[in-house]
Amino acid sequence: MPQLHDSGSRLDAQAQPSMHHDDFARIFGLETEYGVSVTGVYTPVDAGQVAMTMFQPVVRQARSTNTYLDNGARLYLDVGAHPEYATAEAICPFDALTNDLAGERIMRTMALDAQKRLRNNPATSNATIHLYKNNADSAGHSFGCHENYLVRRFIGIDAIEHILLPFLITRQIYTGAGRFDGERLLITQRASFVDETVSSATTRSRPMVNTRDEPHANPEEFRRLHVIIGDSNRSQWAILMKCATTHLVLCAMEDAARHNTLSELSAMALADPIAANHAVNEHGAYANIALANGKTLSALEIQRWFLDHANEFLSTHATAVELTLRTDPLCSPAWIAEQWEWALDMLGDNNIEALSHVVDWAAKRMFFTRLEERGSVAPARLQQLDMDYHDVANGKLYNSLCSHGYMRTFATDQQISTATHTPPAHTRAQLRGAFVREAKAANARYDCDWTQLRLLQPVRMEATMLDPFSDVPNEQVTHIMDYLEHLSGHDSVDMPV
Repeated sequence: MPQLHDSGSRLDAQAQPSMHHDDFARIFGLETEYGVSVTGVYTPVDAGQVAMTMFQPVVRQARSTNTYLDNGARLYLDVGAHPEYATAEAICPFDALTNDLAGERIMRTMALDAQKRLRNNPATSNATIHLYKNNADSAGHSFGCHENYLVRRFIGIDAIEHILLPFLITRQIYTGAGRFDGERLLITQRASFVDETVSSATTRSRPMVNTRDEPHANPEEFRRLHVIIGDSNRSQWAILMKCATTHLVLCAMEDAARHNTLSELSAMALADPIAANHAVNEHGAYANIALANGKTLSALEIQRWFLDHANEFLSTHATAVELTLRTDPLCSPAWIAEQWEWALDMLGDNNIEALSHVVDWAAKRMFFTRLEERGSVAPARLQQLDMDYHDVANGKLYNSLCSHGYMRTFATDQQISTATHTPPAHTRAQLRGAFVREAKAANARYDCDWTQLRLLQPVRMEATMLDPFSDVPNEQVTHIMDYLEHLSGHDSVDMPV
């Protein structure tokens, strides 16, 4: 088992005990790498060139392809010419969803702006930029959608491997984005590319869970669970449910650890997680999964086992979990469990039409079936439609499904627009967003990351924000913000109180 290594978050001077150590509060985050391509040009345009064209306005303003936005999120150009957006800290799945959808909108604006500039060049006057929120391109390269969950440090890596991995692998039967491989529609985008279970590696291999220890919080109390196995989803329901169901399982694990009963949850430990992952990808809910105890269960049966344990946990802790979420009724524990059970029931009935309104792979399967009922459809056409479904810049299929009522949405257009400039509530993202707004207004040079704010010019100042649950400025943050107010001539700044 790989050892955990801390990579710089250990800021002991500010590591005060968290008021959330003994409850079920959680920080959620999503990181999405986008794929890019260009059509309509006579000579191929390199993906890296397109990505840099998208980021030219960012570089002019931030002097870097890595920056933070006034909604608290991180925007950057990742290895392999992949534009990437990492949501700001959120305390509930719905806030993570709206911030993620804000990222789609920001990326789309950047892509269309770059497309307009490309078309001003006679050599690329018919260029169309495609920006894919998916996990595999036509050449077989894969890129990720990573989920981040703040978990209590007393949850060990063994528990993540033996308890959480069986859940994450089988969760794909309702959170998988689906991928047409030229012959058939697979359940997930990522399963074919994952080659390890738990590892600290990030480039030489693709594990299901990454163990690099960067909690971005008090390292004595928390670790950041970095999940790599999940797909990039267009379905808003799938984004909500992959975060929400994982939260309930983590809450049950933390409660069991507090009562020294964590080992009781390891009944679903897998004999071979990699083989199980491939089986789910090919056979979905009915995949036969070999357990470490010698039994064999379907992916659906394993999910029902986790749902039963989540419901048992909620029978005594639902109020405590609901209090920490502080959110819309959409993400109440009761709603999450109800939706989870409904999805498993539909899978048990093989009701793909019902699932197609909220599950990405089911939406694709239903649409492809309708096409094939009208006549033969070439595999190349199905692959093109599969990619179009994920194109947030110029794709038509997903938007058409939404507008015709075939795909449910949960966040309103106004909520998404607001989230492009407003950080999630009740988190330090509020402080980061305010700092970015005021630094820009004052025309000051600045830098920041998840835990620090840095003013570079006209003076150098720093502030540390180690508590991700706090939207109240500490003395250091207040000092920087007061200076920026003075510099910009504002009487006040939009800071939480």
